[in-house]
Amino acid sequence: MSRKPSVLVLADGAVFEGYAAGYLPDDGVTSGEFVFNTALSGYQEVITDPSYAGQIVTFTYPHIGNYGVTPQDDEAQRPWLAGVVVRDLSVRHSSWRAEGGLEPFLVERRVPAIIGVDTRRLTRHLRAHGALPGAFGHASVDAVAAAASSAQGTDGMDYVSLVSTPSAYSRGAAPRHVVAVDYGIKTTMVNQLAERFRVTVVPAATSADEIRALAPDGVFLSNGPGDPAALGQYVREVRELIDSVPIFGICLGHQLLATALGGTTYKLPFGHHGSNHPVQDLATGRIEVTAQNHNYAVDPDSLNAVVSHLNLNDGVVEGIASSAHRCFSVQYHPEAGPGPHDARYLFERFESLLRGEDLRAH
Repeated sequence: MSRKPSVLVLADGAVFEGYAAGYLPDDGVTSGEFVFNTALSGYQEVITDPSYAGQIVTFTYPHIGNYGVTPQDDEAQRPWLAGVVVRDLSVRHSSWRAEGGLEPFLVERRVPAIIGVDTRRLTRHLRAHGALPGAFGHASVDAVAAAASSAQGTDGMDYVSLVSTPSAYSRGAAPRHVVAVDYGIKTTMVNQLAERFRVTVVPAATSADEIRALAPDGVFLSNGPGDPAALGQYVREVRELIDSVPIFGICLGHQLLATALGGTTYKLPFGHHGSNHPVQDLATGRIEVTAQNHNYAVDPDSLNAVVSHLNLNDGVVEGIASSAHRCFSVQYHPEAGPGPHDARYLFERFESLLRGEDLRAH
């Protein structure tokens, strides 16, 4: 297959060469914040995770696309990320589940890609210098470099309003009712909740009064993209809900809950993106292997809650809990999509909280 040469330029001037693949934008340039994901599989789930809005994902695993794609693995109705970087994009796929190939999927969903890149060198650069804005494409080097110099990171950005559902919808038929606030919710999260509850998924801009009017037994705060420090309007509504209903938050939902409890957040150098992060439950000592996707974290010294989980790689706060306020949250993704299922017990913990049990009993 003949491909157009493509170039990748980071905001600090680093240049990488490759070839254009996937969707080819008319101007030949794609810009965003470059991050890397260390998962060995689950590329379709990563590509369709709304939490990557505004970012360009570099896959550290070199061979991507070998088992194709299937609608069953979509985590949203469409991808929201800006683009992908791949070392070796498989043009053939082999899996009984596949309903198509990855590159046609990228073309149909309008996701630009650059392939043939030395992703090991790129990943090492991002580890050394942090997540960086930049651009790639089949336009001239000067055009791509100009786009890279003006590209934005995620600091101060509200992508939640872009990815959240425009209208409420329901799933499940269990007796207890949970309202899930969609800051960029993944399909696997909705499925896990719907196995246990009757779920109403509402737009991120839904007010606390509107949520209470739905008479929920509990409120779930979902994952999502962007900088939590830029989302004060959502924090205010979460703060209004505290003490009136049990709350469970994941990823961005964790950061918003922590902020509503008086905490602050900060940006990690290159974030946690992958499905192999060891986390310790401090109450039990149990070690979980977890799936993660976040660039921001909660400052442990700012919290009005108990730190319940820690990342064993770097000590980042991975969970908080407050029995007094009947709420808890985790930074990682217990629904796993992709990733291990070690932490799915947290959905049972939420169910126990809705039954009136104390968090300290779990």
